[in-house]
Amino acid sequence: MIQSILVANRGEIACRIIRTARRLGLRTVAVYSEADAQAMHVAQADQAVAIGPAAARESYLVGEKIIAAALETGAQAIHPGYGFLSENAAFAQAVLDAGLVWIGPPPAAISAMGLKDAAKALMQQAGVPTTPGYLGENQDAEFLAAEAARVGYPVLIKAVAGGGGKGMRLVEQPQDFADALASCQREAAASFGNAHVLIEKYILSPRHIEVQVFGDAHGNVVHLFERDCSLQRRHQKVIEEAPAPGMDEATRAAVCQAAVRAAQAVGYQGAGTIEFIADGSEGLRADRIWFMEMNTRLQVEHPVTEAITGQDLVEWQIRVASGEPLPRRQDELTIQGWAMEARLYAEDPAKGFLPSIGRLEHLHFGMGEGGRIDTGVAQGDTISPFYDPMVAKVIAHGPSREDARQRLAEMLDETAVWPVRTNAAFLARLLHHPQFVAGAVDTGLIGRDGAALAEPLAPSAAALAKAAARLVAPSLAPGLRLNAAPVRTGHFLLDGAPIEIAFAGAATAPAPFTLVCEHGQVWRLEPWHHKPTDGATAGDGAILAPMPGRVIAVSVAQGDTVTKGQKLLTLEAMKMEHTLVAPFDGVVDALETQAGAQVQVDALLARITQQDD
Repeated sequence: MIQSILVANRGEIACRIIRTARRLGLRTVAVYSEADAQAMHVAQADQAVAIGPAAARESYLVGEKIIAAALETGAQAIHPGYGFLSENAAFAQAVLDAGLVWIGPPPAAISAMGLKDAAKALMQQAGVPTTPGYLGENQDAEFLAAEAARVGYPVLIKAVAGGGGKGMRLVEQPQDFADALASCQREAAASFGNAHVLIEKYILSPRHIEVQVFGDAHGNVVHLFERDCSLQRRHQKVIEEAPAPGMDEATRAAVCQAAVRAAQAVGYQGAGTIEFIADGSEGLRADRIWFMEMNTRLQVEHPVTEAITGQDLVEWQIRVASGEPLPRRQDELTIQGWAMEARLYAEDPAKGFLPSIGRLEHLHFGMGEGGRIDTGVAQGDTISPFYDPMVAKVIAHGPSREDARQRLAEMLDETAVWPVRTNAAFLARLLHHPQFVAGAVDTGLIGRDGAALAEPLAPSAAALAKAAARLVAPSLAPGLRLNAAPVRTGHFLLDGAPIEIAFAGAATAPAPFTLVCEHGQVWRLEPWHHKPTDGATAGDGAILAPMPGRVIAVSVAQGDTVTKGQKLLTLEAMKMEHTLVAPFDGVVDALETQAGAQVQVDALLARITQQDD
């Protein structure tokens, strides 16, 4: 077996790979950017090598630096994890050319499945059912419009080199096709350097079903059953589960065997995922499940497959890359119970899922029977603006789907992160959605009901009372009353907003503030004291930072007259720019920041005062 591995990634997946490698007694090498010098994966590895600045394009995406680090440290193999260079065929070949072992599929297999149109054609040749549509070299706009009409609306226009939801447009009416095509082609060219698209029939009740496959160098290919990844927001998976609800044995056999044929068609080795789209309008049926694409790497959601099969897929990857045969035959693999995974992100659902960055002053993960947390951060670490804002993957396994659902919901309810905002409460509410409880989910659920699910919850009176008591000294507490607990009403600030709370008791050592943790949300409670910004909102002209970030431009000066909608400032966070505008006509009465300043969420940046008529 390989004895030393360089992990060409960061965060939770790097920690995940290192965990298995150490269990197998292998030496591990981490790579890190300037932003990750103190990261968890760096501390966990036996050796670590700096590879450049914080920006991924100058560090984690520079294959030459990673290969050089492997050669310098004597690592025998490179594991790419997922994302970054994991599906880059040229990088995989460069690793092999350097005399190193590539823990992934052959470069030819990556190339074969990298373009959606070529992959779809290959699957058709292998007898794998594909979605009705058009794929081909003719990219003339009129021709593509005619093909869309032949397929029948609604249709999806998809970039052949796309991924991550980019280069994709839904078109419901013929008159909208031309504009959607042009937009899709522009985005595809900008994102992938390839403007070619394909046309697919849009499924009205779509479910996202994927099958985990594994191949070795000895010609063996097996599947490790299916996962359902239908809960998505803007084409990004949110909650995944295995097996798929409503999947009968006959349909499972048909779909999983189709996945095996797909892997065999490209001489696949290592871990891969065959993704299918299913028309769930009449339940899962083999004749209504079609191939979409293949991911030639380990998936983010692989822990649910590990949970129901009892297998370590990273160990499988290492053994296959070492030249060993697959650890299990197909008849030795069975489904054991049910598993679900939720992706815990540093984002604020109440503010349109804007990323939330900053130091994790408080970090607590809920844990229970059958629970698992895959993370790359600890309390005191920082969620930076340079990378994907995942905090952790929260996984629950149980004997039944309902057991797994309840266990995962409880873990999310007990999760507490501050001051960084997360989607924990949103995820927990999704798990209680009637359609999810019934196992009748399609990919449009969050699009339909997401706004209501993202509404922030209020802390309960009991939680507030308990927190308030921690802030008041005994000398300020009320006197005892016969046959009743001493109760008083106090004035506090809850996340900066004034609130009155009835509470009993008092703290022996009062704190300047305390955290209120409930339903996967966290609120800061502190004694009330008047501040000029108390209760400030856009409605009264206060311009507050919607998230932590850096002010990159200030477009006005104090005393300027502005009109409603006029740009005031530009904030950069999580590699995105956010423009803050005037809420109404008025005058810039106060300007509390400048270009280059780092600001925290809800910081007062400016105040607009309405002019009297």
